[in-house]
Amino acid sequence: MHVTPLVWIVTILVILGLFVFDFYAHVRKPHAPTLRESGFWSAVFIGLAVVFGVVVFAVWGPTYGGEYFAGYVTEKALSVDNLFVFVIIMSTFAVPREYQQKVLTIGIVLALVMRGAFIAVGAAAINTYSWVFYLFGAFLIYTAIKLIREHGEEVEHEKERENRIVSLVRKVYPTTDEYHGDKLFTRIDGKRFATPMLLALAAIGFTDILFALDSIPAIYGLTSEPYLVFTANAFALMGLRQLFFLIGGLLERLVYLSYGLSVILGFIGIKLVLHALHENTLSFVNGGEYVAVPEISTWLSLGVIVGVLVVTTVASLLKTRSEKADLT
Repeated sequence: MHVTPLVWIVTILVILGLFVFDFYAHVRKPHAPTLRESGFWSAVFIGLAVVFGVVVFAVWGPTYGGEYFAGYVTEKALSVDNLFVFVIIMSTFAVPREYQQKVLTIGIVLALVMRGAFIAVGAAAINTYSWVFYLFGAFLIYTAIKLIREHGEEVEHEKERENRIVSLVRKVYPTTDEYHGDKLFTRIDGKRFATPMLLALAAIGFTDILFALDSIPAIYGLTSEPYLVFTANAFALMGLRQLFFLIGGLLERLVYLSYGLSVILGFIGIKLVLHALHENTLSFVNGGEYVAVPEISTWLSLGVIVGVLVVTTVASLLKTRSEKADLT
């Protein structure tokens, strides 16, 4: 896939422009968005992602178009899982609803910056060492197992992590217990203090790093093109703030989401290991020669990912509906 520097520059500027527009149009003035507003802009950003995928199809062909959509769907699913953690953070720090948009927007921009760095490092590593695919695959399989083992204990694990972050920040900077508007810092009796808003942002920023460690190897298992990796991540993150307010209540009903994500990550991990074997250069594996193993196609990957998400969502909604009916 040939992407000129000009295309890279234009793409990055357009994506940054969309984030700037979103901030000044909806976030700059603190308010709690309505469902109508959240639904409309969620649809707009998803529509833009689909249009971009069609452009990839038209310009670079169906192979790369399929890789983009497989990456986008996977990253969007992982982003929805991020929202569950964001809900816990907002609740833990009691962030007022009218200020949650600002926290989410800054957190999403931080996530995009961090993922951009991971994408660059991942691309350099893959181009230099083909055995990196073994590491990516093993890490995703480990993450999949970890998700299953921690299912049902997500809140406890997240609160433990937040407590460590808060303790670290408070060692460096004195903090207040009250919010002072949407300020990150305030002055009391001439002394500078950090507000709970900064603590919430620190928790989200640290969480972004952890999620980037999962998402970047996952998408590199679907495409090795840095341009597609970056754009799929950018479009998946775009509109995440609106999605937070749109499906906040629905998140609690997706009880099997972590199971679905574990299946997807495990599947991509196996796909990466098979690819690594096919491209093998390690002397202690088959004498440094490639191993004749089947490779999983992009279209099969896309079908598995979409199928798992559909089954997970339907099963979750049926489960919660059944439990609600039993209570009544």
